[in-house]
Amino acid sequence: MLWFENTAKQLAKYSSRPLWRRLCAATTNIPVLTLFTKNPCPLCDEAKEVLEPYKNRFILQEVDITLPENAVWYDRYKYDIPVFHLNGQFLMKHRVDVKKFENQLAKLEFQNDENQ
Repeated sequence: MLWFENTAKQLAKYSSRPLWRRLCAATTNIPVLTLFTKNPCPLCDEAKEVLEPYKNRFILQEVDITLPENAVWYDRYKYDIPVFHLNGQFLMKHRVDVKKFENQLAKLEFQNDENQ
């Protein structure tokens, strides 16, 4: 089982396909940070730079709110991007709140360690 977990973690880290990354995250308990964005979005680019030091601790999933299949997210967030959800729960918008992000990430990691 350990080999599978390690392999899944590596695949999750380097896969660009959202479904595959979510499946791997579910298997390995790596938190998923969802970024609701559009192109162009300078604030989103800035936010990703701020999150760069943490990139090995979560899986980043980007949702382009301008795509037709994401109309619900567009209606909700068209004036607020970037918006972040951590494991499906709203976390922050407009700018990265580093302290809040660190606290929530550490909390999830602690819970995952306790459950293993």
